[in-house]
Amino acid sequence: MPAVVLGIDFGGTKIAVAVGDLDGNRLGAVTVPAAAESGAAASLSAAIDAGRGLLARVAPGSTLAGLGVSTFGIPGPSGVALAPAIDGWAELPLGRELGAAFDRVPIRLVTDVKAAAQVEADRGALAGCDPAVYLNLGTGLAVAIVAGGSVLAGRHGASGEIGYNLRGLGDVGLRLDDRTPLEATVSGGALLAAAARVIPGITVSEFFQAVAEDRALAGVLDAFLTELSFHLVNLAVAVDPQRIAVGGGLVRSWDLIGPRLRAALDAAVPYPPELVIAAFPFDAPLIGALALGVAAARERPTGVVTLQKGIPG
Repeated sequence: MPAVVLGIDFGGTKIAVAVGDLDGNRLGAVTVPAAAESGAAASLSAAIDAGRGLLARVAPGSTLAGLGVSTFGIPGPSGVALAPAIDGWAELPLGRELGAAFDRVPIRLVTDVKAAAQVEADRGALAGCDPAVYLNLGTGLAVAIVAGGSVLAGRHGASGEIGYNLRGLGDVGLRLDDRTPLEATVSGGALLAAAARVIPGITVSEFFQAVAEDRALAGVLDAFLTELSFHLVNLAVAVDPQRIAVGGGLVRSWDLIGPRLRAALDAAVPYPPELVIAAFPFDAPLIGALALGVAAARERPTGVVTLQKGIPG
């Protein structure tokens, strides 16, 4: 049987798994709940079970040649930093645990937004754009910066973690525990929480359907988009990107989000960039994980680069 690769995308609420061939063609995929309320071990176990089950179903008898993993947070040898969504994820040696579960297969791990951005840079909405920005509007909030076709990781792998941005002058000098980071007010999770304070139990889709007729909900969306625009404009001024591509679950309501971001960029950025929906708006992290699995199987470098001492040249 031909060799295959496995891709796993860990999210705060769901885990997506795919099996592909050595050319990256998807042979099958499955999504399971992340079991976040049960902690890191339960989420990891759910991913391993899903991966093994999918391999048995779509590639019985095949050799697993590589495993690619995308995850919220910053994966490292002894845990995943900046990952509060699941209790215990920070202390979980993800690569080592998955290696043990899948017979020490070669593994590549990367932050989910960076995996998504690399896919968009390789063959999506950011292909040929230099520099470019990928904005993820999902449960959380983060961006990735693309330069020369590669995603910048940063000194500690945390480039683009704008969810930790200061929100105002009063935040200067305060530690994280003493202030409200941007992601707590500008993210899919934060938007839903704010909407639920107006209408308890409302879903994201119900929110966007009702916002045109409910003044309180319209105010929630206005505050969300105003603060998001403020930070996106400042990022665009700093990077001077050719194009910004937006992915994540909130782009399903792009008709309400896109025009506000477009207007803010046009008004304030000296050279306003193009603004588009990502080519793979909802599953780019999984596609990226599968590509990492192929790279691991072939032992080739990926496009994500770490800058140790700033931009070369």
